[in-house]
Amino acid sequence: MRKRWHRARTGLRRSAVDYFRGDGSDWAAFAGLFLTVPAIAAGTILGPQWCDPAALVLPVIAGGLVLRPATLLLLYASATAALVVESLVLGSGPVSAAPAGVTPGTVLTVAAAGLFGLLIAQFRSRVGVPWRRGGTMLFDLRERIRVQSRLPHLPSGWHHEMALRPAGGQSFSGDFVVAARTHGGRTLEVVLTDVSGKGMDAGSRALLLSGAFGGLLGSLPPHAFLPAANGYLLRQDWDEGFATSIHLVLDLESGDYELFSAGHLPAVQLHAGTGQWEEKAAEGPLLGVYDGCQFDPVKGSLAAGDVLMLYTDGLVEAAGRDLSEGIDRLTGEADRYVPGGFEGAAWHLIEAVAKDVNDDRALLLLCRTGG
Repeated sequence: MRKRWHRARTGLRRSAVDYFRGDGSDWAAFAGLFLTVPAIAAGTILGPQWCDPAALVLPVIAGGLVLRPATLLLLYASATAALVVESLVLGSGPVSAAPAGVTPGTVLTVAAAGLFGLLIAQFRSRVGVPWRRGGTMLFDLRERIRVQSRLPHLPSGWHHEMALRPAGGQSFSGDFVVAARTHGGRTLEVVLTDVSGKGMDAGSRALLLSGAFGGLLGSLPPHAFLPAANGYLLRQDWDEGFATSIHLVLDLESGDYELFSAGHLPAVQLHAGTGQWEEKAAEGPLLGVYDGCQFDPVKGSLAAGDVLMLYTDGLVEAAGRDLSEGIDRLTGEADRYVPGGFEGAAWHLIEAVAKDVNDDRALLLLCRTGG
């Protein structure tokens, strides 16, 4: 009895997991929906003033969401039979316009719902993602991008801010950040990347690249990261396979840093001693365009009170405006935070300079608060 109970419990649990993942049978759902069809037909015949014949669209639509195409056709056959029975019992032919009967409009409504349901079922079957897991999967992908974009904890004397805003208020963005502390935690490496496209169109490629770049970061010497990333994009052979990227390698003890760029916009550094912003532009081609590229770094150092900003083009580019004007506007807004510090400034800077821009926007602030 114990063995039988264990096998039954294991089988039930396995079936439940398979059903949740979309791998299990849909006969249970079909049985439930199939029983609602005669129930609705009986309600229409016995109380037509309370149950309209068009109520058959309810199981038809539900079937399109939960059933496979082959099983869905069986449900549609039962719904068709129910319409025929209702039409005969209520004494109205297919061209009758009696309020209590099955009118041509009712037939067209149920048929249209069935057509859309079948299209949805075929799409789910082709993609292989059931409706009960599709939303969960997208939510999980979005959270993974956010987790990968989190910056590691920095020692005292350093502060960082990161803000990311996708185009059109969507949940997926073509901009992403990967970061890691290497060399025993002494070095901070940050890569900010802008994938071609925007929003949902670039979100899938950004997710793939963020995982690949996260694996490369810290596994290779800093000067070898962008060449390896470039080779990875070339192997993908995408139609829109290019990306811009900027790679920061910062010594957290001395404040010295190197910036490697692959066609990305220059970083800007605030020198606390003079209050002036300086552009830090490294040289390098776009990722995924040419093979065997060389990426030459630009060097700098962050003293106490200095700020370094990395950003994507959606923050400074606009139609009819020069790129330098957009950078000047960004640094001008950032000057307002110099007296009180940059706590929470990244998101507010995006709101101030590029709130309604239909492009992905990302901003990284790195401040040295102590010597």
